[in-house]
Amino acid sequence: MDLGLRGAKVLVTAASQGLGAATARRFSLEGAIVVINSRNLSELQETAANINVESGNPVYTFAADLSDPAAVARLVNNAADMMNGIDILVTNAGGPPGGTFDDFDLAAWKAATRLTLLSAVSLTKAALPFLRQSQRAAMLAIVSASAKQPSKNMALTNTIRPAVVGLMKTLSQELAADGIRVNSILPGSVNTARQNTIMQARAEKNGTTPEQELERAAAEIPLGRFGTPEEFANAAVFLCSPAAGYITGVALPVDGGRIRATL
Repeated sequence: MDLGLRGAKVLVTAASQGLGAATARRFSLEGAIVVINSRNLSELQETAANINVESGNPVYTFAADLSDPAAVARLVNNAADMMNGIDILVTNAGGPPGGTFDDFDLAAWKAATRLTLLSAVSLTKAALPFLRQSQRAAMLAIVSASAKQPSKNMALTNTIRPAVVGLMKTLSQELAADGIRVNSILPGSVNTARQNTIMQARAEKNGTTPEQELERAAAEIPLGRFGTPEEFANAAVFLCSPAAGYITGVALPVDGGRIRATL
């Protein structure tokens, strides 16, 4: 199936590894021009080079801290200069640390809000002038299944992630008249470095091993396993593509059936 992404100009943030990198790779394999971002320039350049070798399509890099609105503005403007516009914005940010409510002071809550929610706000504000000029504009927020079903020992994520989904739903209504589609995607347990960190934190909290926590987590998933970054990226890229041209305002779980809610 041709997703209609050849030549599309795509910015993917927090994309030096994990779900962001997998999403950028899938866009590039579909023929898109891609700019990837993270705070670590050397990791970014390595990821971009690997994707370019595989796809043969341009992959540019720009290092920036997404919790800094001025840095976000520079990122978006430079991405638009490199690609001569922006058609698709994929907002992604490293998740907050695991822990219970009692584990975090007010400074931690503010830092998590700046990184997880306000980065999406800053990216959207900076990118909208370019998206409004595009004939195939789309936005996608990479969020978490915890936005619909809270996870144990993840107080910051459980609280702040739903706000990102609320922002995207609001934008889907406000920007529809401009021809901009806006969706969220909710990954569950996917084999990434982020998941390894979460399992390590759970093991320390519970007095177990990361392997035991992985086993427990997989047992709670109806499909009985963690997903792969490629499986996630396939869904993410489809939502942004013209092939999904009548889909906007959704929060799509990609979680192996872990979310129990019916809606």
